[in-house]
Parts: sequence; C-alpha cells; structure tokens
Amino acid sequence: MTATATRPGRSGDALPGGAALPVADPATTRRAALRLVRRDGRAVALMLALNALAAGAGLAGPWLLGRIVDTVRSGGGVQRVDRLALVILACGLAQLLLARYARYAGHRFGERSVARVREQYVDRALALPAAVVERAGTGDLTARGTSDVTSVARALRDAVPEVCVAAAQALFLLGAVVVLDPLLGLCGLGVFSGVFAVRWYLRRAHGAYLAEGAATSALAELLAATAAGARTVEALGLQERRTAASEQAVGHCRRTRTRTLFLRSVLLPAVDVAYVVPVVGVLLVGGTLHGHGGISLGVVITAALYLRQLSDPLATILFWAEQLQSSGAAFARVEGLGQAPRTRTAPAALLPHPSAEPSPALPADDRIEVTAVHYAYGAGSGSPAADRDVLHGVDLTVRPGERLAVVGPSGAGKSTLGRLLAGIDAPRHGSVTVGGVPVAALDPAALRRQVVLVTQEHHVFLGTLRDNLQIAAPDAGDTTLRAALAAVGADWAAELPAGLDTELGAGGQRPDGSQSQQLALARVVLADPHTVILDEATALLDPRTARHTERALAAVLTGRTVIAIAHRLHTAHDADRVAVMEEGRLTELGTHDDLVAANGAYAALWHSWHS
Repeated sequence: MTATATRPGRSGDALPGGAALPVADPATTRRAALRLVRRDGRAVALMLALNALAAGAGLAGPWLLGRIVDTVRSGGGVQRVDRLALVILACGLAQLLLARYARYAGHRFGERSVARVREQYVDRALALPAAVVERAGTGDLTARGTSDVTSVARALRDAVPEVCVAAAQALFLLGAVVVLDPLLGLCGLGVFSGVFAVRWYLRRAHGAYLAEGAATSALAELLAATAAGARTVEALGLQERRTAASEQAVGHCRRTRTRTLFLRSVLLPAVDVAYVVPVVGVLLVGGTLHGHGGISLGVVITAALYLRQLSDPLATILFWAEQLQSSGAAFARVEGLGQAPRTRTAPAALLPHPSAEPSPALPADDRIEVTAVHYAYGAGSGSPAADRDVLHGVDLTVRPGERLAVVGPSGAGKSTLGRLLAGIDAPRHGSVTVGGVPVAALDPAALRRQVVLVTQEHHVFLGTLRDNLQIAAPDAGDTTLRAALAAVGADWAAELPAGLDTELGAGGQRPDGSQSQQLALARVVLADPHTVILDEATALLDPRTARHTERALAAVLTGRTVIAIAHRLHTAHDADRVAVMEEGRLTELGTHDDLVAANGAYAALWHSWHS
C-alpha cells in the first residue's frame, strides 16, 4: 500500500544464521518434492506407464537383429529376414510415439508443478514481514525468485520426464541382458563401476551448489545496492571502493562455480569409462562362450547392442543427476522461504501446523497503548551490538482521534517507535497494543485497517496510475481515485496524457520523488485506516507543497488518529500533543504551548527551528 520503511542502521540479524533467508534441509526438500508428485499423481502414473511401454518397445530392435543374424547363419530365406526387419521398424515407430507422449505427459506435469512452485513462492514472499525482508536484503529474495526458481522449473519440466524415460530404458535393457544369458548379465553389471565416482560426487555436490547459490545471492545484493545508490557513489567518490567490493564478490562467485566445475570434471570422465567396461566384458565372455558352443552369435550381438544402448539412458541419468544437484540446492533455497518468519496471512497449506495457529483477537477500540517498551535491532542474533536497546522503557498512550507529533534529534528512536506502532517490528520487552491486542500479532489485513505507516521512501509499481492507486482499494472507482489524488494535492495527475490510464515507470511516465510520495499518500486516503503514522512522509516535497499537502491531509484525516514523526516543527505546533524522544527515551509529553513554557528539550528545539 505504501512504501517500506527506511532501513535503520543496526548490527546483527533476526534471521537464523545471519542475514540470509533460511535454506530447507534435505528432508524438508524431499517432502516438498513428494507433495508436488502426489498433487499430480495421475499424470505421474501415466508418464511412468508410457515410459515403460516405450522402453519395452525399444528392446525389440536388438533382439530381432540378433534373430536376423542367427537366421542368416542358419540359411534362412530373405522373406523371413524382411518380416523381422518390418517388425523392427514397427517397434521403432511404436517406441518413438510412446516416448513422445511420455515426454508430453512429463512436460505437462512439469509445467503444472512449476506453476505451483512459483505461486507458492509469491505467496510466501508476500507473507514475509517487512522487517524480515529488510534484514535479509532484497538480493537474496530476488535470486531465489529468479535464478533458483528457474533452475527448479528446468528440473521439473525437463529432468523429471527425461530421467523417467532413461531409468525405464536402463532397467529394461539390463533385464533383457540377464534374460538372454545370466553370465552376460553379470558382465553388464560392470556399468555400476561408475557408482564410486557418483558417490564421491554426491557427497560434495550439494554443499558446493548451496555455496554457489549463496554467492550468487550476495553478488546480486551488492550489485542491486550499488545500482540503487549510484548517485551517492558518484557524489562521494566511492567508485573504486564499490568496484573493489564488486570484484571481490565476483571472485568469490567464480571460485564457487569453479568448485562445482571441478566436481563435474572428475565425475564425467569416470562414468564414461564405466560405459565401456560392460560392452568389452560381454564381447570377451560372449566370444568365449560362442567359441565353445555355449550361446549363439546372435545372442552375443544382441547383448552387446543392449549394453551399448545402455550408455545413452545412463548418460541422460548422469547428466540430469548432475543438474538435479544444482536444482536440488536451488529448491532447498526456494523451499527455505517457508521457514522464514511470516505473517498470519500465509496460506494454510504452507503452515506446518495450521491447527496450531489461533485466530487473532480483534481490537476492542482504536486506543493505542505503548507500555514499558524496549527494543533492539537484531536481538537474539548472537551479536553483542545487536542486543543493545535503542528504545528504553517507553510508555505512551495515543487516544483515538488524537494528532500526536513525535519529535527529537536524529537517532533518538522516532522512526523505530513508528515501526513498532505500525506492527512492522515487535518489542523486545513490553507491549504495543491497539484496542488491547498486540499490534504485531494482528492479521495484516486487519492491521492495515487499523494502522498504516507512510515513510520517506515510496515505490511506483509498473502499470497504470489507476493500478497504483487500486492497490489500496481494489474496488475504488475513478471518481474515488481522483478524489484521493486531489486530497493530497496531486494536481499533476489531471495533466497526464491518458489520465488514470497513463502507464507509470519504465517505458511510461516517470513520476519524480515528490509525485511518488503523493501517490503513497493517496493510497493512505484510499485505505481509510483509523490511525496513520507519517514518518517524514512529506520530506521529499518542497516546503510550500509539503505545507499544502499536510493541510489537505489534515482535512481528509479529520476524526482519525494521526501520529506524525517530523523534523519540521510546524507539524508539532499544529498537533494536539507533542512527544519528545531523546536517546531512545520519551522525555517530554504535552501540548506545544505547555512544552515551550516548560523550557525543556522541546523548547530548545522550537527556538532553534523558529529562529
């Protein structure tokens, strides 16, 4: 609805293991994969059945070719050979069609599963509290939602059907060799000599690919931060420092990728050798048996062809096994989002124990109570600096309909108090309640009907002006939208070429900082909450426009509770009461006239600003 709050300076992190979002353990990842399979069980069963039939049809070719060899050696006629050749052609065509429809069924399963993964990821991402996203950084969240989800999609769409086809073919081919001759079947088991290389690879690959994904996230976070702060970097001459940091991150990312490349460079040659061993064994043993009259030449040729064909499905399995390590690590990162702290609106299917989540109580009234509140950013993360309180025993009551101004020097804790009042963060000790209910425990939909925080930051979404406004009120008509724009003094909206249908953002109209901030304020008008927290919400506007916007908002917000965090003390002058914050403590509370008369901290601020 409005912009996310400014990220205050702090050390430590609320998420386990540092700033990064959680990564699911292997057992959780397997359960998630099995849920995808169970949700589309009929498609999976059809895919497996078609693969089995295609693999069975593929067995006919080598066997019939062996029959042709034996027929020719025994003096059989051309007509018999032709009939066998036609059967080979028919079986090859059947295998082609069955494999085609097996892959079709597999790809349909993959696309449906990918859609579910993407929808679940979006649900989970939107259910993350703003504080969690701020602490984790957008780079990690973006990397998981793009490159990791793409890797999972490739595995589900391509790997699953390919591996199923290849596994069925390999199983049938090995079984066919055993049926032809058990001794030759033992030679065929030589293909499993590559298992040792695969085991060596699998023990190392998962951790290596997780490290690669983490390095990619860190690089994305660094590049995004540098791009967003490009003007600041240029103004302060930080180009060399940011370039050095970027090169270091790129170097670390390259080292993690080189590690996974090394693992593949060991695995693939070792497995290639394993493909040759059984064919050589069959030819040697089969040749010896044939020389002693034990088996026919056709059987030897058939077995050799079967084992030669075995290299293709095994190569496919190996290729996708390597890819699945990367995709499995990516899926663990995607699935790990479900283990991050989330709001109560997370879809029930995503909660580990839905029945354990009680329905939150509804506020009895609009009264806000702050009682003995202590707060530290990143408390519990293990960092000594993170356990230092930035708020110390704050007590405050905000009456319904009151206009309260919160003032104080920079770093006094004003914005932190605003975040607690808006339910973005929860206090370390004490309580922040609205109508007797903890604000941070409210369902987000109910919370936004109670309290809305508007900060100095803002965001314009890609889409039309109407789309940007209807985020706060999806059912609002054009008349209501124009009224909200007028209420915040956004006269520029009437001059847009297509009015409410004007495209905003890249490729369209680009609102400047003040216009974007007015959009955020218009969303507040449309959301119609009973309490509005304005954290320097007009800071980007010039003084005249800011004063005009504040007066327009004052008229619109009549009868509502307004908590204004401000450095411009005319806001405090107009407020019903003024709260003064100093070093994380509430030191003064009263009307403007009373505090000026008291000649304390607020009086000093007022005289300094007014002069």
